[in-house]
Amino acid sequence: MTGTTVDDRFWHPALFYSGRDEYLAGTVSFVQEGLAAGEPVAVAVPGDNLRLLRDALGEQAEAVQFLDMTEAGRNPGRIIPRVLRGFADAHPTGRVRIIGEPIWAGRTATEYPACVQHEALINAAFRGRAVSILCPYDTSRLDSAVLADAHATHPTVIERGQERASGAYAPEQVVSRYNQPLPPAPFGAVEFPFDAAALPVARRFATERAALLGLAKDRMADLELMVAELTTNSVVHGGGRGTLRLWAEARQLVCEVDDAGVHTDPLAGRIPPPGARPGGRGLLLVNILADLVRLHTGPAGTTTRIYLATGKYAHESH
Repeated sequence: MTGTTVDDRFWHPALFYSGRDEYLAGTVSFVQEGLAAGEPVAVAVPGDNLRLLRDALGEQAEAVQFLDMTEAGRNPGRIIPRVLRGFADAHPTGRVRIIGEPIWAGRTATEYPACVQHEALINAAFRGRAVSILCPYDTSRLDSAVLADAHATHPTVIERGQERASGAYAPEQVVSRYNQPLPPAPFGAVEFPFDAAALPVARRFATERAALLGLAKDRMADLELMVAELTTNSVVHGGGRGTLRLWAEARQLVCEVDDAGVHTDPLAGRIPPPGARPGGRGLLLVNILADLVRLHTGPAGTTTRIYLATGKYAHESH
């Protein structure tokens, strides 16, 4: 496998595979090359593939950090800060090697736009760093639109053992294309307009409504903290006011904040702000705590929508 030996270059290929043998052929060699070179290696893939790869590595698996992506990366906005940067930043010297599989057949249609934006933003988040991130895509279970997006978000593709540059690579266009207005809140959603004076009331409104909609008590503190961060951000950066909405959807609590602010940095909320600069950590915290974050920003303002599970996830295949 080429492209992994230049220590000052970021390498981000999509691995297209169909079936167990092709999956192992592409991933096991990637891990073994890293271990042989003394590189720290992490594997973050869905549970079935995690077990498959761990078994195939045998005793070598002891030297690899394994994460179940269905848990660690349930919210795609959490993958860069907590999974990829979390591992890479813990090993600041030399090359780091990671397998990350954020898109699988069980991803819902609601999750998918956040997934593909995540894949596009990896390139900006790691530009110039000595990191190799291999992203497997199951060609037998993912539809053609998903595979086309993979060509657009990865500068390199690997298929049947052959590596080539992607002629469709255009990550900035992908981020823009999936920055679409979110579907309107459904009939029955409750709404609370707020300003600076109403921030404490907005938090209480959110938790009281969430309890009625079935959010577990052990997630209530997370919701309150996320609402505090988003509403405060609206007051400070979004024109001094905003609107909070809540409703239930597919065994999830959905909480939305609208304001007049405009996001100009696509990586906001995915990497910590540099140095000791105050602010900029609120959306990062929201990404870490939420099960899913969807965001749309444009000249008229920004909508941030967070999801917290109230029951078992309902899956829609692509």
